[in-house]
Amino acid sequence: MDNVTESKVTLNNSKLIDTPVTRLFNIRYPIIQGGMIWVSGWKLAVAVSRAGGLGLIGAGSMSSQVLELHISKAQAEWDGTLGVNLPLMREDAADLARIIVESGIKIVFTSAGNPAKFTSYFHDNGIIVAHVVPSLKLALKAQDRGVDVIVGEGFEAGGHNGYEEIATLPLIPRLADNIKLPLIAAGGIRDGRGILAMLALGADGAQLGTRFACSIESSASEAYKNSIVGAKEPATILTLKKLSPTRMLLGNFASECIAAGNSGMNAEELQQLLGEKRAKRGTFEGDLIEGIMEAGEVAGDIKDIPSVEVIISELVTGMILAAQKINSLCTQEI
Repeated sequence: MDNVTESKVTLNNSKLIDTPVTRLFNIRYPIIQGGMIWVSGWKLAVAVSRAGGLGLIGAGSMSSQVLELHISKAQAEWDGTLGVNLPLMREDAADLARIIVESGIKIVFTSAGNPAKFTSYFHDNGIIVAHVVPSLKLALKAQDRGVDVIVGEGFEAGGHNGYEEIATLPLIPRLADNIKLPLIAAGGIRDGRGILAMLALGADGAQLGTRFACSIESSASEAYKNSIVGAKEPATILTLKKLSPTRMLLGNFASECIAAGNSGMNAEELQQLLGEKRAKRGTFEGDLIEGIMEAGEVAGDIKDIPSVEVIISELVTGMILAAQKINSLCTQEI
């Protein structure tokens, strides 16, 4: 353990693992914080980037004015690497894209839509574009449309998921075998062992959501954070599949969704049941009855709500220990 502690000290000003992702984003560790709605404000993004990962401001729950404010506050506190997650399904996506460009942000993660929509616009303004996909088919399309990085997200992830329901374990090596771009793995990753496993499967970095949602700097309500920490197996359910597959913590509204699906409700009826702003009510406001609490399958395995600095330190230490364990199992050099 003494060697691990010493390694952590010497790595504060260097890269733990040099991958295409760490080089492209100029970060110390191949760790990306997901741009989650109602969770990923400027405080969380700055804390992650300052600790050596890549922090993303989640524009999915922000108006153009709010996004502009969060970017401004982030840049006042931090002049290093920083990104924004932009869901392309937003009706005001063009306005949000303009604010990103005008603010000087140089990294954008797009999701939930056709990446061709703004990739050229971002590239013309010197912005690196990563796109989130749930399948090889969509990864190849994104690659053809000129994105710089692929984020392969398995359906273990919290929030909106792909209709394909492909798990992270088969998805990442499949993408690694078939795309030519840097690859980030997402979905079901909560510690250093998971990050190292994704690198072993062919990824160049890992994106974590729920782990960072349960941090001091997260914008989520304390009720949301405590619900994740206290969750029991199975902690989540993938529901609303006829509408938009969404992974959420089991609870009152999740039970309503399950019952609605079993009753044969169509997409229009499910939309009426969903209504508006349930994610805000659950995640941001802490309404455990009527709100949605989006979270990944790792919910319940997370047992604390520390600072981002502590989380990153534990992730890095976990990677080192996992690597040492694997190395100790090898009886000869290849």
